[in-house]
Amino acid sequence: MSEAKFLTVAEVAAMMRVSKMTVYRLVHNEELPAVRVGRSFRVTEDDVNEYLRKSFYSAG
Repeated sequence: MSEAKFLTVAEVAAMMRVSKMTVYRLVHNEELPAVRVGRSFRVTEDDVNEYLRKSFYSAG
């Protein structure tokens, strides 16, 4: 875990091209693991990549 890169909610939202509220919703619905630091959340870059990988589906 020492090599993990933690991202803010704003950074995750920019990376996924969604709103911050969408990221908060994913965190609160436990679809995206997060660590609470004070009053804010941090998400590992690996968890974001894993969530995106699992979210892909084949259209057509």
